[in-house]
Amino acid sequence: MKKYLTLIPTLIIFAIIHEGLHALIAYIYGEYAGFHVKPFGFEVIFITPVEERSGLMWGFISGTSNIATILMGYLMATFLNRFQKLHNYYVRSFSYYLMIFLLLLDPLNISIGPLIYGGDAEGIAVGFGINRWLVQGIFFIIFILNRELIAQKIIPAYRIKTRHPFFIPWFTKHKVAIDA
Repeated sequence: MKKYLTLIPTLIIFAIIHEGLHALIAYIYGEYAGFHVKPFGFEVIFITPVEERSGLMWGFISGTSNIATILMGYLMATFLNRFQKLHNYYVRSFSYYLMIFLLLLDPLNISIGPLIYGGDAEGIAVGFGINRWLVQGIFFIIFILNRELIAQKIIPAYRIKTRHPFFIPWFTKHKVAIDA
């Protein structure tokens, strides 16, 4: 039960950061129409319908929140030693989950999400004039690298023991013994 007291608020804060940045950038460009809370999460509503969207601003509206959350995750990982030494269980747990969510959720959202529900990848592709599959591929690589960062650095720093294949290192350096 203690885990859920930090897990759920952390997910909500992540969603507020992500969707809040969508709303802020859309507002700056005059595209903000509203904000909805839905059973599956939060959603920013834009003025221009999807099929009519074009121009660089859609790359920024769609992509800024994704890049910002990932960079926030890297910033937190930079201070990993400070976070993992926190004595308050809730603050320590909050920092752990937030770091994980910041590093994984948006790369997953951009790389795999479009195959299921659409999302930000199309806006990034339209806005910056690049292929959506390229956008998805780049974010999938970021997802794999961030997953490895979590498996090799963050989980061990918090002294968490796991055998789950998703959370153990996939890429390790093997020492080669050389017979003389």
